[in-house]
Amino acid sequence: MSVSDFMTKNLVVVAPETPIFDAIDLMKQHDIHRLPVLKHEKLVGLITEGIIQAAMPSQATSLSVYEANYLLNKTTVGDVMEKNVLTIAPDALLEDAIYKMRTNKIAVLPVVEGDTIKGIITNNDIFAAFLKITGYNDGGTRVTLQISEDHVGILAEITQLLAEHNFSILTIVVNRMELATIVEIQVQSRNVETVKEVLSAAGYLVTAAVLTNTVND
Repeated sequence: MSVSDFMTKNLVVVAPETPIFDAIDLMKQHDIHRLPVLKHEKLVGLITEGIIQAAMPSQATSLSVYEANYLLNKTTVGDVMEKNVLTIAPDALLEDAIYKMRTNKIAVLPVVEGDTIKGIITNNDIFAAFLKITGYNDGGTRVTLQISEDHVGILAEITQLLAEHNFSILTIVVNRMELATIVEIQVQSRNVETVKEVLSAAGYLVTAAVLTNTVND
C-alpha cells in the first residue's frame, strides 16, 4: 500500500500573499487544520492552525485590540508559514509516511512528485487507512490465534483450513512477538462459534473470537 492510496487529493491551497485572516476563513469553511502554500504551482510552504496561533499577539501584549487586528490584517501567509516542509512521494510506502511523521513529530506530509504537489497525507488519513486495512467497517468474525511454534507455511495452512469450511477471509494481521506469534483473522461469516470451533478442532489456540460490526449496524 502506497501513500497515494490514502492521501487527500482534493486540496485547498493558498498563496504566500494570502492574508492570514483569509487562510483562517478557508480552514473554517472546509473544516481543515492546514493549508499547503503554492507559488507558481510549486510548494513553497505550509500554514497550520498552530502556526497562525503562534503568530497571534499574546494576551499579555500591550497592543490594543485595534492595533493587534491592524497588524494581523497586514500579515500574510508568507510571513509566518513553515518554509522547510518535509514531503513524501506518492509511491512511498504508507509505513514510510507513518515513520517520517512519527520521527519528526508532525501530523501532515505534503505528497510531492517532482515539483508538483499531488496531495496531502495527515494523521487522520493514517487512522482511516488503519481502519480499512484491519477491516473494521466490513463486519464479520474477528478471531485471534496464538501460535507458539511459528513455521514457514503456517498462514497457508490456516487459510486453507478456513477455505475448506467456506469461510471468506477479509483481513489477516500478523504480530510476531518474542514468545509467540499472534494472528488476527477477520472472516465474512458472523457465526463466531463455528469459526472458533473449526480452528480449535485443528489444534490452534484461539484466544479471542468476537463479532465485529459494520458502521451501519
